[in-house]
Amino acid sequence: MRDESVLTLPDDLRCVDAPAMELGDPAGALWDAEAVEQALVGLDSVAMLDHAIHRLFPGRICAVSSFGAEAAVSLALIAEVAPETPVLFLDTGKHFVETLRYRDALVARLGLTDLRNLTPDPDMVAAADPQGTLWQDKPDDCCLLRKVLPLEGALGGFAAWINGRKRYHGAGRAALKRVEEVDGRLKLNPLADWTAEMVRDAFLARGLPRHPLTARGYLSIGCAPCTLPGGSAANPRAGRWQGQAKTECGIHR
Repeated sequence: MRDESVLTLPDDLRCVDAPAMELGDPAGALWDAEAVEQALVGLDSVAMLDHAIHRLFPGRICAVSSFGAEAAVSLALIAEVAPETPVLFLDTGKHFVETLRYRDALVARLGLTDLRNLTPDPDMVAAADPQGTLWQDKPDDCCLLRKVLPLEGALGGFAAWINGRKRYHGAGRAALKRVEEVDGRLKLNPLADWTAEMVRDAFLARGLPRHPLTARGYLSIGCAPCTLPGGSAANPRAGRWQGQAKTECGIHR
């Protein structure tokens, strides 16, 4: 349960989740996370995306991307299947300039046609983080303000969303399923079972550009104040929130 005590939200800014969608086969069976997982058994990542975007959730699915160190792979697969898929980017106001340039270059390179930049509510930022330093003492509240709440509002019209998490990133991701149900909405993880070698091979096979900060030792890239160079094959996210128990921003609960 996250603590919203620092941020008092007007009712019209709170996200109201859509009810569980009645998504089923022609016989009318209802889909849930387990049923969708079973429906996708045996499908590789591209086939999984194709099935989800065109058959299970037509017009009701989006992708969420950080445009970080490995984001190009999942975005390239989505572009192969349906480049018109909405891609949501949390523009926190704290990103490296390299990330913003990489975002724009990658969208153009892959032919993605529906990039949606989500920004935090300016009135809430003025009230909760007027100096822009909330990340120093209360990083969870900063992530809530700049990531979690904007995403919750933007997901209101979707039944499912795609992200690029992988089990090999460790910690809370080690047992990641390909399909999860969170707050009445399905979350698809098409790269859950990919390895670091598979990611590397996909960059090479598809000629994908790397995030420029990876050449400077950043193996995982988030907001600039909370990301340092570092990480390893066993723990690529070691450079995130160094010295803290925090390992996730909060959008993956």
